[in-house]
Amino acid sequence: QVQLAESGGGVVQPGGSLRLSCAASGIAFSRYLMGWYRQAPGKQRELVAIITNGDSTEYADSVKGRFTISRDNAKLTVYLQMNSLKPEDTAVYYCNAAQSATVMGGPLSSWGLGTQVTVSS
Repeated sequence: QVQLAESGGGVVQPGGSLRLSCAASGIAFSRYLMGWYRQAPGKQRELVAIITNGDSTEYADSVKGRFTISRDNAKLTVYLQMNSLKPEDTAVYYCNAAQSATVMGGPLSSWGLGTQVTVSS
């Protein structure tokens, strides 16, 4: 059974940094596409960043140049380094795992429970 456990969320001032981690189990991690999504209050869940099993990355325009996604296949973990945080980055951040791009972010992919990130002065 796939399990994804996020950690690293918290409260940070604007301009600050956080690093989120997502530890996976129950999957052949190195073969999976991994992603981070976020959902702010009253808004739909949105893609933040994806990293493929070949280490290609994609980012939402709103986070390009500020966030970096990476993975450590030996540790079965995907990371999201978030710099220059803004109040509009406040959201619950979810880890996502999928066997293909066609199911990424959808009901056939796997989700963690999320970690809260709050950017506030």
